[in-house]
Amino acid sequence: MIENHSASPGPGRPKDPVKREAILAAAQVLFLGNGYEGSSMEAIAAEAGVSKLTLYSHFKDKEALFSAAVKATCETRLPRRLFQLDADCDIEEVLLAIGRAFNELVNSPESIGLHRVMVAMATQNPSLVKMFFDAGPQQLLSDLQQLFSSANTLRLLDIDDPLRAAEHFCSLIKGAQHFRMLVGYAEAPTEEESNLHVRDVVTVFLRAYRG
Repeated sequence: MIENHSASPGPGRPKDPVKREAILAAAQVLFLGNGYEGSSMEAIAAEAGVSKLTLYSHFKDKEALFSAAVKATCETRLPRRLFQLDADCDIEEVLLAIGRAFNELVNSPESIGLHRVMVAMATQNPSLVKMFFDAGPQQLLSDLQQLFSSANTLRLLDIDDPLRAAEHFCSLIKGAQHFRMLVGYAEAPTEEESNLHVRDVVTVFLRAYRG
């Protein structure tokens, strides 16, 4: 169900970034706790401590807010600086940093909960699931694709198909552990176990793609 609202800010009216962050934080809490359908814009506004008018001045509808909340979560856990390359960088250290951040993200309670919500919504609201994938997983794949393309140009890696390499890297990081957690078969790995897993993945990845 898509919620729409006609309210909009006046011409040139500045938006308060603090309120926007409060709205995004509230949206993440409620979407994960109550699911997408169980989280109304009214409840999110109340949780954020803002009026509905203020909420709709920042986000036109619930789908836009959901997409922004997913994107904000990914950008916080996988900041832009992780994907910056220069000619003399240590590509192994770059991949380790990205791998650790991504592994921590996908195995977090928030991510596991959100993936479960999306699986439940797959047949009910496929457009919402597509929005989730585009705002989160697809954005990461695009970022990695650009990074691997740059790494190939700088001769740090030998990659003919950067997108395929990005998919390989993400799949290796998630591994079987993520699925076990998704179905409630296992608890989150320890920090030591996570670091060992990421290092193993980067080692395997570099064996395949280092020139």
